[in-house]
Amino acid sequence: MTEITGKHADFEDLRERAIALRREGHSLRQIRDKLKVFNNDLLHRLVQGEPPPEWTRRPNAKDDLRERARQLRLQGWTYDRIQAELGCSKSSISLWVRDLPKPEPRYSPEEQRGLMREGLRKYRDAQGERREQLKVAARAEIGEMSDRELFLLGVGLYWAEGAKSKPYARRESVLFVNSDPDMINVYLAWLDLLGVAPERLRYRVMIHESADVAAAERFWADVVRVDVAVFQRTTLKKHNPKTVRKNTGDDYHGCLVVTVRQGADLYCRIEGWWKGISADADGRLG
Repeated sequence: MTEITGKHADFEDLRERAIALRREGHSLRQIRDKLKVFNNDLLHRLVQGEPPPEWTRRPNAKDDLRERARQLRLQGWTYDRIQAELGCSKSSISLWVRDLPKPEPRYSPEEQRGLMREGLRKYRDAQGERREQLKVAARAEIGEMSDRELFLLGVGLYWAEGAKSKPYARRESVLFVNSDPDMINVYLAWLDLLGVAPERLRYRVMIHESADVAAAERFWADVVRVDVAVFQRTTLKKHNPKTVRKNTGDDYHGCLVVTVRQGADLYCRIEGWWKGISADADGRLG
């Protein structure tokens, strides 16, 4: 017991001397040399709880950032704003300011929702403007089509959207249905290029029964530049009450059906033209 007590007394004596030296501004190396304590673990125990003198601290490149981050946090800045201002990570900011009180929100929940809506509106406006710029630039790339370009375009257009004869239902007729006025106009320009006389064309509207039929007929008559009286009887689509229609409102005009009378020969030619185009494409692929 006496030996243990003596060792404790020796430790306490060394500790008092080490603390005194520490408070006088000595470094660990200086304390080690003065007290002849060369065991690092014991040396650290002797000065435990005593901060090192300022002159022994190594300069840290982040000290200024840390101090600036703390100042900004005290001003009520969020982590995101501090990160944007200082260019450091959120994890570092959190470590530096975690002892500081959390700032009060700058905006109420309603104000935050308003800011989000405004930001989303600006984002969508910018997107819309970019899309319009792309469309204008792409339109300029087309320029004026040659007759051959219109011819090939029309063949592909008809084969994609027009009625086609099937082995189980042989119908060699030229019938085109679409809801896009521009598509209808391109198709009519193609028929004119082929020499199809306007007198051979028949028009008919297809639309849901709940829509404004008269308005749709006037709309399509204006598109194809004819009197609405020449239109055939409109085909009404029955409405299924179990389905929710999205094609409603003032922009909904149904579809226009354009039929070429006595079109069997023309249909055969269209099919032949398409076979020629597809064969050429197949050859290009290898």
